[in-house]
Amino acid sequence: MPQTQSNFIASYGAIKLFGGSSCPDMTREIAEYLNIPAGLYTREVFPNENIFIRLNESVRGQDVYIVQTMCSPVHENIFELLILIDTVKRDSAARINVVVPYLSYSRSDKKDQPRVGIAARMLANMLEVAGADRYMTIDLHAGQIQGFYNIPGDALTAFHILAKYVSEKHIPNLVVCSTDLGYAKKARNWAEKLDTPLAIIEKRRTGNTGTSEALTIIGDVRDKNVLLVDDEVLTGGSVFNAAKLLYDEGAQDVYLAFTHAMLGDNALEKLTECRFKEIILTNTVPLRESRRLPNMTVLSVAPMLGEVIRRAHEGRSVGEMFNE
Repeated sequence: MPQTQSNFIASYGAIKLFGGSSCPDMTREIAEYLNIPAGLYTREVFPNENIFIRLNESVRGQDVYIVQTMCSPVHENIFELLILIDTVKRDSAARINVVVPYLSYSRSDKKDQPRVGIAARMLANMLEVAGADRYMTIDLHAGQIQGFYNIPGDALTAFHILAKYVSEKHIPNLVVCSTDLGYAKKARNWAEKLDTPLAIIEKRRTGNTGTSEALTIIGDVRDKNVLLVDDEVLTGGSVFNAAKLLYDEGAQDVYLAFTHAMLGDNALEKLTECRFKEIILTNTVPLRESRRLPNMTVLSVAPMLGEVIRRAHEGRSVGEMFNE
């Protein structure tokens, strides 16, 4: 007999939500959306830097969701997640789901140089070996990383949240602009959603340092308002060069929208110098109030993750949320 929705839910028990130390506010928001308490556990770091975790409640036979984003300190947060997975596994959880808003090592998805590893595949293996049964993440830098996992997953995007916000602003005379050719396909989705023209920055990376130089603009931005889009900002170099080129080519106001605010040491200074009308981002990576610029708008992905968790728990389609 086919499994009904009620039987599907019963087979995994109730939702148990735990949050790692990298994103307590995100966990709290998701718990509030689901109207459940966040799970409790004890975490200690011993003098030898070993992490110790002990659950303060049983998860036997339950559908467990562990929220942990892989921001700084990256390797500590990764290993804490692995220990959390192992801990709930050994307490006989029915299913273990990892919710990773920002998945690190997403740029290490292929051998693009001699004698290098593929860290994204290794990370997938580590999560599976630890005991994860399912994963959720947002805006992978490279979509093919989904193929590294042998467990089911939901590779989500914050595009719908960001685009809805921009659409409701009704910015006149708007052009969507990709920061580089690699992001052009996703930028086209932005342009279609907002019903605007599309422009693309042609840039070139120099040497092995990752620095880039914006060369030309493909498309017309003169006397236009421009929405510059990308998935992640780390150093701010690419968007700084892109914004400078856009203003040099006669753009009026330039807006910036992206998902992951990694924002390294000098990134805020570069973003300040860019003279963006507004910087629109999400909270997949927590950003302290002291590091938020006056022109920043931070949108929460917690309601989206909460709804995906609910649907995954109930065995319902996630694609329906986005009319897919």
